[in-house]
Amino acid sequence: MTGGSALRSLAWLAGALATSAAVVIGSVLAVVFAATVVVIGFMGSALFGLVALALRARRTVRAKTPDDPSLLEARNVGGHSWVAYGWNERS
Repeated sequence: MTGGSALRSLAWLAGALATSAAVVIGSVLAVVFAATVVVIGFMGSALFGLVALALRARRTVRAKTPDDPSLLEARNVGGHSWVAYGWNERS
């Protein structure tokens, strides 16, 4: 019966080592996935920040209204040639 007791002790030790290895691997995977979620969160917030800046810049750079006296109308007449209208009507 000593042989059976030795095998039982060896099986118990192998089970304890396997359980410890599973706990360590599970902990490492949990940390890796948590870090992944944090990185995705940072990237998402950076993306929303850039979108907000782009929308703000788009609002600031809008074209002036046609009623603006400093605005000239120009038309392309072919190639690099343009004709401007309204410049001689300024006061």
